[in-house]
Amino acid sequence: MTILGIHHMTAISADAQRTVDFYVEVLGQRLVKQTVNFDAPDSYHLYFGDQSGRPGTVLTFFEWPGAGRGRPGVGGTHHVALETDSYDTLLMWKRRLTDLGLAVDGPFDRHYFTSIYFRDPDGLIIEIATRGPGWTVDEEPDAIGMAFRAPPAEMLVNNRDAARIIATTWPEPVPQITPGMALRHGMHHLTAIGSNIDRTHAFFGELLGMRRVKMTSNFDDPDSAHWYWGVGDGRPGTLITYFERDPHKTGRAVMGAGQMHHFALTVANEDTQLEWREKLLGAGLRVSQVMDRVYFKSIYTSDPDGHIIELATAGPGFLVDEDVDTTGTVLQLPPWLEARRTQIAASLTPLRRS
Repeated sequence: MTILGIHHMTAISADAQRTVDFYVEVLGQRLVKQTVNFDAPDSYHLYFGDQSGRPGTVLTFFEWPGAGRGRPGVGGTHHVALETDSYDTLLMWKRRLTDLGLAVDGPFDRHYFTSIYFRDPDGLIIEIATRGPGWTVDEEPDAIGMAFRAPPAEMLVNNRDAARIIATTWPEPVPQITPGMALRHGMHHLTAIGSNIDRTHAFFGELLGMRRVKMTSNFDDPDSAHWYWGVGDGRPGTLITYFERDPHKTGRAVMGAGQMHHFALTVANEDTQLEWREKLLGAGLRVSQVMDRVYFKSIYTSDPDGHIIELATAGPGFLVDEDVDTTGTVLQLPPWLEARRTQIAASLTPLRRS
């Protein structure tokens, strides 16, 4: 019974076509599945990732047409981070995005990686982070996450050279995503907001058995704890991080466009998933029945602040109903909805593909 890493995250989109245009044309993601929300089949559920939709590369979106903006807060997710290879490719992304008219913050030195931040059309905060240098810059490999590590003073928000950061970018335009820039590795980490970091650790570290790989503070809000959990040595793609915030000051998250609905962690198979279900129930948590999502099986619970957490099987994957070369090109429905295809398709706005 081991959590293998991040499986996917699911956020809310107010306009499916706008979401496709942004993630495919701007970020170079592959639309790997065009389907519907199995629990509300009159709306899209879009999956983006690498060509085959490997767990850890997948960003998914429920379309809630015309939805108002959500708001981050306790019990919600703050941002999703995607992984890039190097500092050079990070700067290339900054130049590409700013040339396309997006507001980009950074690059910021986070000690363990360097990153930039921007928003998708619905307001979801997206970070692009370098793979390293990693957790061992201030702790031995066998002791990561065991002691509090304060952020280096020069990296704190009040001590940064803001003019230098704004001016730092790639020297030439980047009209096309180069092979080296491709966000093929998928997610670096997901960051959520909780009200009690020790209680959050009891859930991810003690109950789910994930390794705490860093205890530090938020570099932009040093009074807020920022802890990281991962798998093994805490490699990108396995990392869940939480900011601790006072719920009386921050308030609870409000679901809507630009907010994450839930995120999913990967478990090996259906048998392991059932073992996890029994363990979660034994801990007194509410847990759903096993849900057939065709491409994986899922159970749902929530963290101590109410954020929905899914445990999804690694397979069978997104190629069960499409060839790898044609994924995402046509609307796919689960077998139990095929009889309603005409009705369902009529309720959706057809997607344009470039």
